[in-house]
This record gives sequence, structure tokens and C-alpha cells, in this order.
Amino acid sequence: MQIGIDKLAFATPTRYLEMASLAQARSQDPNKYIKGLGQEAMAVPEESDDAVSLAANAGNLILSEEDKAAIDMVIVGTESGVDQSKSVASWVHDLLGINPHARSLEIKQACYGATAGLKLAVAHLALNPDSKVLVIGSDIAKYGLETGGEPTQGAGAVAILVNRDPAIAVVNNDSAMLTQNIADFWRPNYSDYAHVDGKFSNQAYLSNLAEVWRQYKIKNQLSAKDFKAMVFHSPYTKMGKKALLKLGDFEDQEEIDRLLAYYEPGRYYNKRVGNIYTGSLYLSLISLLDQASDLEAGDRIGLYSYGSGAVGEFFSIQLQPGYKESLQEVDFDQVVNQRSALEMDSYQDLLTFSLPQDGQTYMTDKSNQFPGRFVLDRVADHIRYYRRLT
Repeated sequence: MQIGIDKLAFATPTRYLEMASLAQARSQDPNKYIKGLGQEAMAVPEESDDAVSLAANAGNLILSEEDKAAIDMVIVGTESGVDQSKSVASWVHDLLGINPHARSLEIKQACYGATAGLKLAVAHLALNPDSKVLVIGSDIAKYGLETGGEPTQGAGAVAILVNRDPAIAVVNNDSAMLTQNIADFWRPNYSDYAHVDGKFSNQAYLSNLAEVWRQYKIKNQLSAKDFKAMVFHSPYTKMGKKALLKLGDFEDQEEIDRLLAYYEPGRYYNKRVGNIYTGSLYLSLISLLDQASDLEAGDRIGLYSYGSGAVGEFFSIQLQPGYKESLQEVDFDQVVNQRSALEMDSYQDLLTFSLPQDGQTYMTDKSNQFPGRFVLDRVADHIRYYRRLT
């Protein structure tokens, strides 16, 4: 039985900041961000955006009524959870009107959470082949004003519908994994912002990749020549290029050069959205599948998932006949192009905004949201309330 990705979509806030604007405000050469990091813009969340609303908006783009009835598990990977007890998935399950007898849960392991959810979904479907699983990676990457991580911020969610006989890609049972207890990136419960050792985090990402790739080759007797393309977790899109170059330590340069041809299509949306943590790898996958013109059914695509702290996994998927038509049921360019650009003052106001923490009622500003979007409507008595705008 073949199990894998049947539908894919992503959602992002309605406003963004150009990297050129940020560079000017920070007295930096724009190419430091645009070429050095590979980022052109960052999505900036509104008051009414959070991990729940973004996840619901992504899921809403792909689910039919038949899907909602068949789904018996909702998994949200996030490191931007809004409650220490209640899962993001429980709200998403309700907002999307999914089968009430489904399981709903949240997974946390930095940027690796959505991959853990995807693998759990595949295992569940092996035992329950008539069901479907909704997996979502939803996050807001936020580091604060004038910090080293500021140009690598972003916000968004990727939704993945997993079932048997998938329309887009089969998920192969060929994973190689590595877990390490390291402090390259973390966010204590008492902190609104993540802490990161940037240089160490880049080194950890690449050394983890080297080890899981070594394991993968031994386990599966495969090498770079067996892959049509590869995509990588992208905290900033230049990281994907660094990852491919790292594989050059193990592979012929000719094969690395061939794979590098897919670097640009594989970062098409990421460079306009920014870092979305758990969804970043799968936004790269959407970019590749949507923008590359020569992918075919049967092509093997490699995926490297990395979550600081740290867990890394390399695995592959196999494209299915008609994958392009299934993917194009969502207009991804519209998701990005319907947004509006922010001025620096508005960006800084949004980035420093935080909801009241004393239980008072607060109605969020929804003036920049579109009809049909799910939003955080208000907070009252420490309870969050969501609704879909009409």
C-alpha cells in the first residue's frame, strides 16, 4: 500500500516587510540580506494572526467535505503554541469542522515538529488505510527589533493531507535520523523571544546533515545520483545552498552541480515569506514542485528536516502521475501576491505588540485581514476566541 502526500497548501499573513526596507532602517547593505541570506521579504503577523489562525487558513485551502469526514487525526507541529496545555490542533479541528471523532494533538521539537507529524501520520495510515490525517506546520519566527535574527523572521503555515494512494507523492520508508542534546536555539517558557547561537546553529545543522546522510547512504544504498532534486529546512534560503554544498563532502561535484539547478525553484516562496520554522521544509517542497518545470512521476525527491536542540532526519518521496495538477488546485502565487507591504513604523508596532496577560477582554485589530480568513477575534478571561471573517 502506498501512503503519502495527497494535498499541499500554505498560508501566510496579509502583510510583509521588504528586506530592502529593513536594511535601510538598520543602515545595512540590502545585499547582506537579499544575497547573503537569500531573503527578499518577511511575512509579518497581524494582531489577529497566531499559530492557530494560520494553521486553520492553510488547512482550509485544501480540505473538501469528504476529507473532513474521513480525517481521524489532526497533528500540528509548532514551536509557537499559544497554550501550555491545550493543543493548537484542538482549535484547528473545531474551526475546520473536522470529524468530531478524530484525535487532535500538537508536536514540539523546534523546526522538526511537522516532519514528526508526517511520519506519525504515515504509520497511522498503515494501520488505518481508509482514514486520512491532516498534518500542519504553523509558526511565527520572531526575534525582536535590531537583533541578529531580525532579517530571518517570518510567519506562516503549511498544511499536508496524508492518505493512501496519494495524488502528489509517496513517502518512502527510508529515513535516517539523529538526535543530539545541544543548545543551538531555544526559547525558555519565560521568554517572548528565541535565543540562538547563530554560528553554532549553522554548524550543528550541517554536521547533523552530514551524519544522517552518511547513515542514509549505508541504510538504503543510495547516493546523490539517485535523486532528481533535494529540499532542505530553510531558516533562510541560503541555508539550502550551504546544505547541498555540504553534501559535496560525500558526493561527486557533478551530481552536486546538477542538484544545485533546483536551488532557485526550491526557494521561490520561502524567500518572500521568511522563516516559518516547522513549515519551512514543506514550503520549500511546495516551491520546488510548483516552480520546477522538468520534474516527472517517479522522480525521487530528498528532504532534510532539522529542528534545533536537535533532531535531524533525511528521507525521500516519490512523485506521482498528475502531481502537478493536484498541486495547482491552490493558487500559491495569489497567496503571496495578495499581501501588502508594510512601512517600517507599522512593522515595528506589530513586532512589539503583545496581547494583554491579565485576563482583560481585548478585541484584536482585523482591519487588514481578508474576508474568509480565520482570525484570533478576541481574548477574554484568559481564553482565546477565533472566527472566520465574512
